[in-house]
Amino acid sequence: MVVIDTDVLTLAYAFHQDPRQAANTEFLSVVQPLDPAVTIYTLMELLGKLSFNLSAERLGQWPLWLQARFGLSILYPGTAGLATEDFFRREFVERPFEKMQRHQMPFLDSLILNLAEEAPGVEAFVTWNARHYEGKTFLAVLTPATYLER
Repeated sequence: MVVIDTDVLTLAYAFHQDPRQAANTEFLSVVQPLDPAVTIYTLMELLGKLSFNLSAERLGQWPLWLQARFGLSILYPGTAGLATEDFFRREFVERPFEKMQRHQMPFLDSLILNLAEEAPGVEAFVTWNARHYEGKTFLAVLTPATYLER
């Protein structure tokens, strides 16, 4: 499975003159049959960005124009065996703070990466900001362009 970062999907819906657009579009079409995934944090970040330009009704239809269009699975954090307070402390404080301390990483990036690392069968994390993640995870970190080269 490939986990896709927010910037790849943002580019699909905005910045149409960006020189990376062709590689981005090709990557999304190549990866679609392979069950790509996004974290719930990626999804919420993207919808928040797009909310400035979409009606509330259109935004609410995201499963049609986003999830179905790209065949995306959504990764959620595991809660098994954790009390509510323990879950929030672990998911939103301890684990992200550890990444922030060790790797000088923004909060939302640490949430996304932790969840991608936790999911079974992830072969790569694909982002246009690969340099922000390289050396900070055991996952292969690739740009859409380098994914296509492989």
